[in-house]
Amino acid sequence: MSKEQSAYRQSLKSLDTEEGIDLAFYRPIGYMWARLAARLGVTPNAITVASIFLGIGAGVCFYFDSMAVNVAGMLLLIWANSFDSADGQLARMTRQYSRIGRILDGVSGDLWFATIYVAICLRENATSTFFMGHPWLIWVIAVVTGICHAKQAAMADYYRQFHLYFLKGESGSELDRAFTLKRRLASLTWRHDFWQKLTLTFYTSYTVQQEATSPAMQSLRHAIAERYPDGTPLPDSLRHDFRMASLPLMKYTNILSFNWRTIALFTALFLTMPWLYFVFELTVLNALLVMMVIRHERICRRFSRLVADGHYDSSH
Repeated sequence: MSKEQSAYRQSLKSLDTEEGIDLAFYRPIGYMWARLAARLGVTPNAITVASIFLGIGAGVCFYFDSMAVNVAGMLLLIWANSFDSADGQLARMTRQYSRIGRILDGVSGDLWFATIYVAICLRENATSTFFMGHPWLIWVIAVVTGICHAKQAAMADYYRQFHLYFLKGESGSELDRAFTLKRRLASLTWRHDFWQKLTLTFYTSYTVQQEATSPAMQSLRHAIAERYPDGTPLPDSLRHDFRMASLPLMKYTNILSFNWRTIALFTALFLTMPWLYFVFELTVLNALLVMMVIRHERICRRFSRLVADGHYDSSH
């Protein structure tokens, strides 16, 4: 492997958690953006902010009942996502990791899709005979879809981070605990740390919801913490076994992420029926989420029993 290929591989989170379209398209483009940004001294957070404006611009384009304008919006959204890839790759290349960067990265996608949802609602109420007769209905559908979207994205990210914890260890994962975040939050004041406290408040709430949806995972984390306290490495056999059990679910976390959502969105726009995107979110993606949660919780319950029984202790 050449030095350039090695540098590119190191800019990725892991091949276990990368999605096929990302590897074929977004990651190579993101790597080029990241290299350019590194030479120019541009920070990962600056790239994330730029992606927010591009994504919001894309959403505005989807309001118009014009295929040419819609295609321009699609290109803007693809551009925004290439920046979303680049910010993480740049952070890994330059080791500019920060919790604020992780929070900002999550907020960027939320702002893209919030704009897209509003644009679809306004468009349907202006162009659809059915929704013009029931203008409130599309907004209700959009709100419910948005809530489901947030839950889908949150859990997909959480399962990827837990997988990375077993694959790469604590330093290779961005896995946080709600009680740690709450302690940090309590140490900040609104007067002196307003923006930091505001962002951490939202992030803490986000983490609390992730933990509430995955009780068996929390039991496994507790069992691991008791059996292997801080400073004690996890047995290699435990890391390997959990990784192999979790790996088949990674393809589902990727479906719940950006690429397949945008394929569905672009298809709905080409069919001139943007509301179909909401149907896809509410049916296909929610079914995947429920299946993924059930399967992951089952895996965690099994490993909780193994860890508590000392099954892996002889591996040290």
